[in-house]
Amino acid sequence: MPEELYEDKLKDLDKKADEARKLIIKTLLEAGSGHSAGPLDMADIFTAFYFHILNHDPKKPDWPDRDRLILSNGHICPVRYVVMAMAGYFPIEELKTLRKIDSRLQGHPHRTALPGLETTSGPLGEGLSQGIGIALAAKMDKKRYRTYVVTGDGELNEGNIWEAAMFAGKIKLNNLTAIVDRNNIQIDGFTEDVMPLEPLRAKWESFNWHVLEVDAHNIREFIDAIQEADAIYEKPTVILAHSIPGKGVEFMEKDFHWHGKPPNKDEAKLALQEIRTLGGKIKSEHQS
Repeated sequence: MPEELYEDKLKDLDKKADEARKLIIKTLLEAGSGHSAGPLDMADIFTAFYFHILNHDPKKPDWPDRDRLILSNGHICPVRYVVMAMAGYFPIEELKTLRKIDSRLQGHPHRTALPGLETTSGPLGEGLSQGIGIALAAKMDKKRYRTYVVTGDGELNEGNIWEAAMFAGKIKLNNLTAIVDRNNIQIDGFTEDVMPLEPLRAKWESFNWHVLEVDAHNIREFIDAIQEADAIYEKPTVILAHSIPGKGVEFMEKDFHWHGKPPNKDEAKLALQEIRTLGGKIKSEHQS
């Protein structure tokens, strides 16, 4: 269970998420390729995981009793790499190697390349099944660690996701929590144009999941949802995290064209200026 969330800690988490967004932009610029929108919109959630929620130890990434965090939509890995570096899993300087030959930071996470990654992800739709296997193993081994699986909403077009959801609901896998990045975009456009997902809440409920909906950019709200999920005993929980793709960079926000491309030098400069402005707004809101 996460420690109690005090106001000073919340301010620190907001500040860290702001710093993560800046590092994401710098990392993508250095790489010259990669995805922008998803990593930016999940910065708050990954910051909350690595700096408040997860029971983990960067110095002992294979600690048997650690909580497991699975990234199913592996293309948003820049946000995971950045926050892992901030948390001490590897030097921040190594972020400059993203997508370079022989780098540990590949364009999709490679489990055996980087300590602290639980799975290798590339093909969409597999992470929930992997998470179910890990959570079921914890039950069989009588372990108390929890398993969290992050998925994209466009990824829910994959039939494998719903087969997994049906199975987890059947066996009442209450030590499993899925988080759907509900940013409403995918590489070809808006999700409701490409392949409508709504009514999304009702679909998960029909598979016997406990469903919560949160603002993905409200860290306190997300942590409260995680705590509620931990207290549900009769079924798995899914958190529909409503997010703004490209969050923090106005010219990227809600534009699906940024799903799969990085900023150029001028765009990165403007993005970093906008993120600094976002940080100032966050600070002012907490002080008011």
